[in-house]
Order: sequence, then C-alpha cells, then structure tokens
Amino acid sequence: MSHPAMSSDHVAVITGGASGIGLAAALRFAGLGMKVCIADIGADRLAEAAKKLAAVAPRGETSIMTMTVDISRRNDVVALEGAVQKRFGGTDILMNNAGIQPGSKMFGPEDNWQRILGVNLWGVVHGSQVFAPFMIERGRPGLIINTGSKQGITTPPGDPAYNVSKAGVKAFTEALQHELRNAPGCQVTAHLFIPGFVFTPLSAHGRVEKPAAAWTPEQTADFMIERVSMGDFYVLCPDNDVPRSLDERRILWAAGDIVENRPPLSRWHKDYADAFAAFVKGK
Repeated sequence: MSHPAMSSDHVAVITGGASGIGLAAALRFAGLGMKVCIADIGADRLAEAAKKLAAVAPRGETSIMTMTVDISRRNDVVALEGAVQKRFGGTDILMNNAGIQPGSKMFGPEDNWQRILGVNLWGVVHGSQVFAPFMIERGRPGLIINTGSKQGITTPPGDPAYNVSKAGVKAFTEALQHELRNAPGCQVTAHLFIPGFVFTPLSAHGRVEKPAAAWTPEQTADFMIERVSMGDFYVLCPDNDVPRSLDERRILWAAGDIVENRPPLSRWHKDYADAFAAFVKGK
C-alpha cells in the first residue's frame, strides 16, 4: 500500500527532478496519476525529462510541469511554490532532492563551500520552510522527503563541505519532523532519505556503465516509496555492495567515538583499525 499522499490527482514537487533519483521518483509518481512538477537547472534537461514523464502520465503533458529553479535562492523557491499553486492548486509531496558534489577540501576556496552548502543544505531549508505552511494548511496527508547521505552520518574524510551539508540536512529534517508531529491538526510528515551507492550523473564521474556495486535510480526510488509508505523516518537504503547490517555497524561506530571518547573519525585512524574490523564482525 502506498502512502495516501501518493494518490491520483495529488501533486508532487521534486527538486533535482531532471535526472537521477529525482527523475526516477517523478516517473513513479506520474505513473500513479499524480500531477508532477520537476524543478532543476538546464532547460534542455527539463524538456527531455518532461517528455519522459508525459509518456507515463495517464493525462500526458497536462499533468506535468517544469521550472528552472536555483534552490539556493529563497526567492526562486518562493516563485516555485506560487507557480505550483497556480497550476495545480497546491503540493502534497515535496521532495527536496537537488544536490551537488563537486568535491571539496578543508582549506579550499570559500566559493566552493558556499555553493555546496547553498544547494545541499539551504535548498532543503528553503524548500521545507516555504512549502510546509501551505501543505499543512491544505489539510490532507502530505510528505516532505529530504535527501540526505550516509556521508552526513559517518562523515568520512575526503569531502568535508559535502559532509557538513548532509549532516545539516539530517539535523534539520529531524527538527522538522518534531515540529510537524506536534503541530495541531498537521497531517504532513517529514522523512530523511539516505541513498546508498546509486549510479546517477552525480556519481558517474565519467563512467557510462553502472558499476556492479551500485543500485539504479529506479531501485532506489522504489525503496524510498516503500519505506516512506511504511512510515519510516530514516529511509536507509542498501545497495549491491553494502547491506544494511554493515551500514548499521558503521553508524554505531561513528556514534561510539563520542560515547567511548575515541578520536574523531576513528574508523580511519590506524590505532583503531583492528578494533573497528572486530566491531564490524560483531566481536
């Protein structure tokens, strides 16, 4: 059974919806008879995605909308919400999915940090803050699905700006769900979507064939829809390389750095390599 928000004639808005997981989710929602708006950058990419969505939507292009949006700019997101209201009457599902990962270094250029945080974190904040009040006022079941990352939980070395942005998404979405569940009469819930290794333009890095370890965007979107419909807040996705059991051990070890007073990121510390290996094996 799908979530009641995923119903025919209801409205889904997806940022980063022109490709990857965002487009895969949009295709699923369109196939259910939902009205779908995808927001992204690149007019050609949006037009191509719209054709794919119209092909699976029961009412064709009349139920599909696209908009060029820079989610790091609050005014763009306000304009998006207003346009969706005007075209479709409101929003039932908001998927704050757009993200970038150009790579970062601790002492790298500030502009790079600002752009990553602007899209990955502020894009989620803007989307949630702008859309949620109207979704609550709509008075029916709704979903806000924010795309995080395992890197925002275990924060591995190598890409600090991305880790900071996704750790912020986790903290923000937890706080958002707390607010929503305590708002009188609110039927909107928030969910933290945590993909594994997914073969998308973000992760391709020049590859044209999916690595065996990766899931497809379609597999990932289907898992997200299933788990959100089951009521999960933390939608922790496996892939073909890392099962949930290993993710759980990695997450527990990361939290244990605080509880056990270990050095930060001790999983990658030479003095703790053997202890971590034993922990993963359950010893």
